Amino acid sequence: MFSVDIVLSDVESNYMLTNKFKETDMVKSTPWFIKTALFLSSFGCIASNAYCNGTITGTIETDLAKYKGDTVVYLEGVNEQVTPQHKSIDQKSLTFIPKVTTIPVGSTVDFTNNDKVYHNVNSTSESKKISLDTYDPGVPKPITFNKPGVVQLLCKVHPEMSGWVVVTENQYAAVTEHDGKFTIPNVPDGTYQIATWNEKLKLKGKTTVTVAEGKTVPVVIKLSDTTS
Repeated sequence: MFSVDIVLSDVESNYMLTNKFKETDMVKSTPWFIKTALFLSSFGCIASNAYCNGTITGTIETDLAKYKGDTVVYLEGVNEQVTPQHKSIDQKSLTFIPKVTTIPVGSTVDFTNNDKVYHNVNSTSESKKISLDTYDPGVPKPITFNKPGVVQLLCKVHPEMSGWVVVTENQYAAVTEHDGKFTIPNVPDGTYQIATWNEKLKLKGKTTVTVAEGKTVPVVIKLSDTTS
């Protein structure tokens, strides 16, 4: 029995060694593009499931549906390094476009007159005083916002013009579409309080959201008339 066991072990060993060589040959003969695709696929899984931040998607709920748009939704209490942004606001057809812009503190906005008439930009808001004199069409004028707060934009040449810049303490903010929908991407995992700004509406109650890595969390934000 002992000698038989030895013979069987040798057979099994030779069989396993032969298969090992076959597997090695298969790996060597696999086209490079298949190997690359497999590597990128595995990397993507790791990135999406373990190393990616989360996403917040939501909508505004209010009885005054026409004011759902142009609501700024932002997060409070995010302990992450602030990443300043560079955005543009046009003055066109006697209108600030977009009417509402949100940026993190330290960001810069280029104001450009795209009308055939002269404009200027002024603000007496506490968080940012602006006195941009009348300037020629097509020439961008950069302004940096170094303090969080709400800044109302006016044009002394055309008093009917009005716009807003909402400066937040971090980059986790969004302006809602006309239907009240919004998305805040790349949010670090954690639980945060949601704050809002709207020219006509105010937040009803306290709203918090918990974000997990690689996940999308939906939220519904309830707003009411500022006079209620």
